[in-house]
Amino acid sequence: MGCCGSSEGKRDWKPLEERSCTDIPWLVIFTVFCIGMGCICGFSIATGAASRLVSGYDSYGNTCGQKNTQIDGIELSGRDQTDKKFVFFLDPCNIDLINRRIKSIALCVSRCPDTELQTYTDVKKFALANGSELCSYDISPTRYPSHPDRSIKCPKLPVPPSKSLPVFHRCFPVDVACYAEFAKAFITFVSDNSVLYRLVAGVMASKEIIMGLCLLALVLSMILMVVIRYISMVLVWILTVLVVLGSVGGTGVLWWLYVDHRKALQDQTVSALGKEVASDNVQALMVYAIGATIFTVVLLLLMFFMRKRVALTIALFHVAGKVFTHLPLLVLQPFWTFLTLMLFWVYWLGVLLFLGTAGSPVKNEQTGLVEYHMSGPLQYMVWYHVVGLIWISEFILACQQMTIAGAVVTYYFTRDKSQLSLTPILTSVLRLIRYHLGTVAKGAFIITLVEIPRLFLTYIHSQLKGKENACARCMLKACICCLWCLEKCLAFLNQNAYAATAINSTSFCTSARDAFVILVENALRVAAINTVGDFVLFLGKVLIVSCTAFAGVLALNYQRDYTVWVLPLLIVCLFAFLVAHCFLSVFEMVVDVLFLCFAVDTKYNDGSPGREFYMDKALMEFVENSKKMAGRPQEGPAREMKPMTSGGTLA
Repeated sequence: MGCCGSSEGKRDWKPLEERSCTDIPWLVIFTVFCIGMGCICGFSIATGAASRLVSGYDSYGNTCGQKNTQIDGIELSGRDQTDKKFVFFLDPCNIDLINRRIKSIALCVSRCPDTELQTYTDVKKFALANGSELCSYDISPTRYPSHPDRSIKCPKLPVPPSKSLPVFHRCFPVDVACYAEFAKAFITFVSDNSVLYRLVAGVMASKEIIMGLCLLALVLSMILMVVIRYISMVLVWILTVLVVLGSVGGTGVLWWLYVDHRKALQDQTVSALGKEVASDNVQALMVYAIGATIFTVVLLLLMFFMRKRVALTIALFHVAGKVFTHLPLLVLQPFWTFLTLMLFWVYWLGVLLFLGTAGSPVKNEQTGLVEYHMSGPLQYMVWYHVVGLIWISEFILACQQMTIAGAVVTYYFTRDKSQLSLTPILTSVLRLIRYHLGTVAKGAFIITLVEIPRLFLTYIHSQLKGKENACARCMLKACICCLWCLEKCLAFLNQNAYAATAINSTSFCTSARDAFVILVENALRVAAINTVGDFVLFLGKVLIVSCTAFAGVLALNYQRDYTVWVLPLLIVCLFAFLVAHCFLSVFEMVVDVLFLCFAVDTKYNDGSPGREFYMDKALMEFVENSKKMAGRPQEGPAREMKPMTSGGTLA
């Protein structure tokens, strides 16, 4: 991996000057874990689980399309099914919705019935003509019409025509009306086919409009990123003023309603019951008004103390726009991350299905049929596989964060922007692969440690819903909320730790500690960026969705082929939100990395010869204005560059 000796002993802050491998033990642990994931896949393939999933198997443990060995206690096992490559269900419409499986005897056949078979005589003729026996193996085709157990060991009449799936060799009826159980599950929504038909017809008739609106959402997202750069000052201050006015106005309205209801209660002559209800309303309004007043006072105090910090948010937005000008391929990072995640999830789901057919054949005493179950230590492979889903998914997301952080750090700490490499993002990816995979693996594992118990508690809460008492329900919800908040805080700290690693090539723990110190020293500025900035980006997402939905209403209004727009419009709005979230989440990440770089730059440089700032002109103007407003003279002699953990708070 190109790893070399660690430089943890050197704590001088030298952005981009030295590179060394970080968290090598964690890279080894993660590699071993991934090898374990591969061994699970190999085990499922070697034990025949993969072939049973793809080729299918009958109810007696015979894998279709190959020779089989005898299973003890199963009379019809161990058959040669080389010529019988398809799985046929005697009653394919008998579906168990709870356990998500077909409750029917399965047989290996050489051909799926392509026409409807009305009688057992038709089943007999089909078997003799095509060599595909649709009844149990112990019944001769000539005895189909007269066998006493034909209602159990032969398919349910009439046998609908069916086709085999393109990959999984199962015979499934082509008549969708066969799946009556599925219709029952959706009966409350559909009630009749007209609603479903109109929804589907609406989507098909408007597919060109849907594609056009999705493209519009993409264009609007790109335009918004440009707009935020050039009118960030006006946008941020307008939104800030609107929030303050909204809070003050809402508080005033609540107090006015409280006074009005209290006066009406005193003046009106109502019954005792009506007076009790009105009194409760007055008390509720008083509580709401007091709560809103406290919130407004806290908000005004925060705005007062952070009024100077809002200018930093504006400057960072402006510089973030320049970053995307120099590094336009940053906007494609969510696409590559999503593609990688999809490929991994498909692999993970395939292996999970393999594990569902792995294990030893076991005879079900109630039905007498064969089922495959894993016993002993093998059953824990599923849990190992689940942990792998979370850890590797978080690892892929962390790689995106490290890639973006590396590219932004390179941009920030390169004084002459014309000297930037032609492919800074590719350089960041190569640097990640060569030096920092261990750091990313460690950060992803920490998130996994919090996410697993949260998901476990969520699952318990869903399973016990309606059964536990109120106290237990509140405790579970409180634990879930606490773990969710902890996960979000750790994710934010991890992102800044990756940026610190990209700057100074330190291990995860060292980078996280250094980043935490910087964030604490600049707590008010962090609060301003994560409130004002995130609120601006959230409103940007809402704006894109609203504009796309408005355009969708105007466009769909001219479609006269159908009357239901709900599904097409929901599809468009969902896609618009996802696109806006992908673009603006990258923008938000760039702003956070820029702030950490700015904080480090101003902490260890003072603009004197030999200690010149790296920052952009917009940030330089912010620093100069801050000094003028504070009435401070220019800094004295240059300070010696120290580790991030030393003192020196940003004024």
